[in-house]
Amino acid sequence: MSMVFDHVTLGQRVLFGSGRAADNLAAEVDRLGAERVMVIAGRSELTVAQKITRKIDVAIYHDDVAPHVPIANADRARAVTTEHRIDLLVCIGGGSTTGLAKAVALTTGLPIVAIPTTYAGSEATNVWGITESARKTTGVDNSVLPETVIYDATLTLSLPVNLSAASGLNAVAHCIDSMWAPRADPINRALAGEGIRSLAAGLPVVKNDPNDLAGREQALYGAYLSAVAFASAGSGLHHKVCHVLGGAYNLPHAETHATVLPYVLAFNAPAAPEAESRIAVAFGSTTAISGLNTLRDTLNAPRALKDYDLHEDSIPEAVALILPVVPDSNPRPVNAADLEELLRAAYTGDTSAW
Repeated sequence: MSMVFDHVTLGQRVLFGSGRAADNLAAEVDRLGAERVMVIAGRSELTVAQKITRKIDVAIYHDDVAPHVPIANADRARAVTTEHRIDLLVCIGGGSTTGLAKAVALTTGLPIVAIPTTYAGSEATNVWGITESARKTTGVDNSVLPETVIYDATLTLSLPVNLSAASGLNAVAHCIDSMWAPRADPINRALAGEGIRSLAAGLPVVKNDPNDLAGREQALYGAYLSAVAFASAGSGLHHKVCHVLGGAYNLPHAETHATVLPYVLAFNAPAAPEAESRIAVAFGSTTAISGLNTLRDTLNAPRALKDYDLHEDSIPEAVALILPVVPDSNPRPVNAADLEELLRAAYTGDTSAW
């Protein structure tokens, strides 16, 4: 059988090196010729941000960051860039911080240098998301793709083990969705497989010894690969489910992905034997779901959506919101009953079907 596909590789510079964030940022600001830099970092990241930016001139630090990028926060940040004549955005933090920078870039066209402190992966995608009236809208636009990503595993050392696990499983979700998303192809499947392998190797090391830098580097490398694969393949069923849940019910991003992932994988795997086999091999397991669940058990991963304040009576509404956005490429047809069964199992943490 001949191989036919259409693959787009996004253009982005990646600088990877533990302990090198400040030097790499200074070099990038100089290379880009930026004179008015706005640093976006949440309050909890401010001390780290000031350390990383000590070698550059900063016009303003902006800490008005919130999960799922509420439109009001995006509007305020855009206004700040105009007021201070900003010519470069530097975002330091997790997915919410990167997401705010992207929301600003979407309308201003300002370049971004992203310095992630989690395994969220948003820094390597051209996907943006904004929440308005409890509904999260996402889109794809190359203007939001960071010009440069600076990876420094020392910046993840302060990330607690439980958040490291959830964030890392969010990256695994990028990989698994990339196996059957709308634009899945052999290249991003290969990247996704290597991403799973690296994350499955690194995250247990982080769990066992949070200060093990080699484990953190493996996880960060895997997270990058997961995001590159996801940016190419697009958003599959898992991400459609989680984007609705996060935007409509204000559920925590990483924990929601970590909780929902095994249920989507268990639903899709029987209808996608080649993808299932790739995932299993990447985990070093006999089946994809057993490999994922072994990793989840090792990490003591989040188990049930009810633990994150989702109300059971919201499930029918969530089903109605998710069903219209299910990708046609999903390996199995999806109906309302399927979604309700999946969400109710994820709500309670019921794994009896496995």
